[in-house]
Amino acid sequence: MKPVTWSRWFPFLQWQRPDAALLRNETVSAFTVAIVLIPQAVAYAALAGMPLVTGLYASLLPALISTLWGGTARLSVGPTALSCLLIAASLQGLAQPSTAEWVVLAVWLALLSGLIQLVLGALKAGWLVNLISAPVMAGFTQAAGFLIMASQLPPMLGLQGPLSGLLDHPRFNLHEMTFGLGSLAVLWLAKQYLPRWPMVLIVVVSSALLSYFMGFEASGGGVVGALPAGLPSLYWPALLPWPVLSTLLLPAIIIALVSFLEAASSAKLQSRQDGSLWNDNQDLIGQGLAKIVSAFSGSFPTSTSFSRSAVNIYAGAKTGWSALISTFFVLLALLFLMPALHYVPLAVLAAVVIVAVSGLIQPAQFLKFWKISRAESLTSLATFVLTLATAPRIYWGVLAGMVLGLIDFLYQRLHPRIIEVGLHPDGSLRDRHLWKLAPLAPHMYALRMDGGLDFASASSFERNIAEHLSAHPETRHVCLFAQPINRMDATGAEVFASLITLLQARDIMLHISGIKLPVETVLRHAGLLQEHPLLALYRTDGDALAHIARLN
Repeated sequence: MKPVTWSRWFPFLQWQRPDAALLRNETVSAFTVAIVLIPQAVAYAALAGMPLVTGLYASLLPALISTLWGGTARLSVGPTALSCLLIAASLQGLAQPSTAEWVVLAVWLALLSGLIQLVLGALKAGWLVNLISAPVMAGFTQAAGFLIMASQLPPMLGLQGPLSGLLDHPRFNLHEMTFGLGSLAVLWLAKQYLPRWPMVLIVVVSSALLSYFMGFEASGGGVVGALPAGLPSLYWPALLPWPVLSTLLLPAIIIALVSFLEAASSAKLQSRQDGSLWNDNQDLIGQGLAKIVSAFSGSFPTSTSFSRSAVNIYAGAKTGWSALISTFFVLLALLFLMPALHYVPLAVLAAVVIVAVSGLIQPAQFLKFWKISRAESLTSLATFVLTLATAPRIYWGVLAGMVLGLIDFLYQRLHPRIIEVGLHPDGSLRDRHLWKLAPLAPHMYALRMDGGLDFASASSFERNIAEHLSAHPETRHVCLFAQPINRMDATGAEVFASLITLLQARDIMLHISGIKLPVETVLRHAGLLQEHPLLALYRTDGDALAHIARLN
């Protein structure tokens, strides 16, 4: 019986034991993150349509659990702009924001998406995150950035009514507009020229003081208002009827995938810096547990903030102790700072969100993808357009991008690169027609296929050889340089058998060079590599070229 490996179940047991110097360092890093996290958490809760205090609830126990049971301990887990936009988009039309019904639906989203991540992590299915490619994610996040900004413009500008009211006799609260635009200008300038300053905290605190002394709330200005102090109590969500629950399944899947991609971007960066391997499955478990704990705290699905995680590393965090201490600062805010948040203008929170998501919009990415792959660039652009077009149901945009990405992937698999090779002056085998090289030998068709020989590519492989033989009936030799073929399934074996039958019927000799063991094993089990006068096997391309030289 194997001994119990406790660190497998409790990853935090592998952490470095803290001493006074380490704790001082981690406390500084934690405080740096907390002064960004606390105002952002409240602002992002508003973006998700949730009671504002739930943003802090999502930054307390979920962050603690994710840090203890995740594979990457220095991640900053809590509310993020992208996940909050997905929450608001998923629940639109099902309930009114900030109502008890909305909270119940958001809690179920957290439960469902958390369970999905927990099961995927337990099944070691972290690879599923690759279903969303980088171009798809880029197109989605940029569209989401525009939608988030559009949703925050009315409160930031003091616009009475929706954004469409700008076109029809708009009415503004000039005090709210002053707070919003002033905060936006200060935050943007600080981001450019004073990046090390905790300007979000400075703006929030100073605006709250100004709001209090000028009687902003009494004059009709929108403020955060009274927030309940203390720890979140256990929240047990009411059961939902199946028609309602079923409508949350697809958004929950998208939230699970997108939020894990947010975690992956930070986790990969930290793993590279630490010189360690990223444990994607353990991070899935940690992220899933965080969402479930967030649900039972009466809050919404959490995610990983790339910007706050970067701040944590930049501030010198070395272990998960920084994330734990950061939750302590959130606890202090819940216990003692709620009255101070009362007078913060909502226009200021809107400006905080807009500045935070401005980094999502990077049009140059489309040009970069165009230079690399036009198909993937079009997929990214289509995801961007569809996400905007399907708003508020923006998850259809990322789903359509995933489908387009998979179609492109299948097309590439169905049409593998198959080239006729010739001997280049530098001694390598290259595309004969591209480099204008002579055939390896008279009446020989020498080819190379880059990819597996399976059900997707087998017909292209068979058609390529058949078309060459039809166009060049004088062919007496076919040489397959098989080194790039790394796998073969039953369909590939059947096509290979048909090829051998065709060549032997025409008295054409088949040469196979550099066949890999997995492919060779399949062919031998199928009885296709038995000795025959018209079949020659070579272990290396050098052996094959030496024999072909004698044919000349």
